[in-house]
Amino acid sequence: MSISLLLLCLSVIGALAFVLGRARAAVLSGGRSSSMHSRLGYHGAYAAIWAVLPALALVCVWLIVSPEIIDRLVVKSFPEEVKSLPPAELNLSYGMVRSIARGMRLLGSGELAEVAGGTADLQLLLAQKGVPLAVRPTGYMIDAADRYNDMREVSRIVMSVAALVISLLCAAYGLRVIAPRFRARNRVEQVILGALIVASSIAVLTTVGIVVSMLSEAARFFSVVPAGEFFFGTVWDPRFAAAGAQTSGTFGLIPLLAGTIYIGFVAMLFAVPIGLFAAIYMAEYASARVRAIAKPMLEVLAGIPTIVYGFFALVTVGPFLRDLSADIDGLLTGSYTSFIEAQSVLTAGFVMGVMLIPYVSSLSDDIIMAVPRSLRDGSLGLGATRSETVKRVLLPAALPGIVGALLMTASRAIGETMIVVLAAGVAARMQFDPFEPMTTVTVKIVNQLTGDLEFTSPQTLVAFALGITLFCLTLCLNVYALCIVRRYREQYE
Repeated sequence: MSISLLLLCLSVIGALAFVLGRARAAVLSGGRSSSMHSRLGYHGAYAAIWAVLPALALVCVWLIVSPEIIDRLVVKSFPEEVKSLPPAELNLSYGMVRSIARGMRLLGSGELAEVAGGTADLQLLLAQKGVPLAVRPTGYMIDAADRYNDMREVSRIVMSVAALVISLLCAAYGLRVIAPRFRARNRVEQVILGALIVASSIAVLTTVGIVVSMLSEAARFFSVVPAGEFFFGTVWDPRFAAAGAQTSGTFGLIPLLAGTIYIGFVAMLFAVPIGLFAAIYMAEYASARVRAIAKPMLEVLAGIPTIVYGFFALVTVGPFLRDLSADIDGLLTGSYTSFIEAQSVLTAGFVMGVMLIPYVSSLSDDIIMAVPRSLRDGSLGLGATRSETVKRVLLPAALPGIVGALLMTASRAIGETMIVVLAAGVAARMQFDPFEPMTTVTVKIVNQLTGDLEFTSPQTLVAFALGITLFCLTLCLNVYALCIVRRYREQYE
C-alpha cells in the first residue's frame, strides 16, 4: 500500500471515529448536552485523535528506521570480497544496487523475465527507463537489488497493516472512554497546544539548523584561511580551479561587504522616501476610492519576479543612464563620453529601490492606519493642520512600526541577488563611485557554489563563511531596530 493510500485510509478511519464518538456522546447525554462535561464535538474529536495520531507516529518512525535496517541487511548479503572493500567503494557499490532496484521497479514482468533468463541487457533496459548505470551490473548486484525490492515491499505491507490495526484499536479505545463526565475538551485542547508548540519549534529549530550547518562549514573554511585575512582583506580573488587541483586564493570580505552595504543604501535612498510619502498620502490624504485603486496597483510591484527587474535594469535602465550621461557630458565638454556604466551601483540601486517601494509603502500604510483615531482628532481639534498632525503626532506614534518596516526592507535589499548580477555585475571592487560596477555577498555565494569544484575546497567553503557573515549582519540590524522600537515605544505609550 502506498503512503498516500495509507494516509487516506487513516483519514477515513479518523472521520468515522469522529462521527461514532459524537454519536456515542449524544446517546450518553440522553438528549441533554448539558449533562456532558464537554460538547459533543470534543468527544468526536478525541476519538478521531486517538484513531489518527498513534498510527501517524508509527508510520513516521517506521519510515525513518526501516530504510536503515534494509540498507544494513542488503550490505550483509554482499560477497565477502565486496564487503572487504574500502568504505568509499562499498558505498559506491551499494549506490549501484539502489539504482538497479529503482530501475527494476520500472520494468514490466516480461522485461524482468528476459533479464532473469539472460536474454536482455539490464543496463540498456534501465537506460531506456531513465536510470543510467555507469558500469554493467554484476550478478550479486542484481540479486541484492531483488532482495532490496522484496524487503522494501514487505516493510511497506507490514507498516500498512500495523498502522491500520493500531488505528482501529486506538479508535476503539477512544470511543470506549467517552463518558458523561469525561473531560474530552481538556484532552483535545492539550493536543492542540502540543501541535502549536511543535509548529513553533519547527520554525525555531529550522533557524538553529541553518546556523549550525553554516557554522560547521565556515569553521572548516577558517581552518584553512585565517579569519583575519577573510574579515579584513581588501582583495577578492578566489582563483577557481578544476576539481582536484590544489590552488589557493585571496578571500577578502571588505569589497563584497562594501558593495552589499553601498547598493543597499542606494536602494533605500530611492525606496524609503517614495514609499513612505506614498503611504502617508494613501493613509491621510487620498479618498477611499483613490486608495482602493492605488494601493493594489502599487502592491503589484511586489509580485514581479526579481529576474524581471534584472532584465529591466539590463535592457532599459542601464543603457538609459549610460546614454543620458553621454548626452550630459556632450553638452558640458563636447566629447559625448558616458561617465555612468550600464552596470553600476546606481543602476542596481535604482531598480532595487523600485522593487522595494511596495514593501515600504504597504507596511507603513498599515502601521499609520493602526494609530488610534483619537490622536488624529485631538490634534486637529487643537487647531493643527493635517500636515502638522502627520509630522508631530502620527509619524512619532507609528515610528516603532515604521522602523520595523524599514528593517524588513533593508533585509530584503541585502539579500537580493538577481538584480545585482544583471545590473551591477560580478566584479568585486573596492571603490565608492556610484557610476561604477560593484557586487554583493549574495552574488559571490552563488558564484562559489556553482562550477566544477570540490566541496571541501576553500573556494567552495567560503560561501558558508559569507553566509554566516550575512546572517550576523541581518541580526545586528534586527537588534538595533529593536532598541529603537523599545525606546520610542516607552516614549509614546
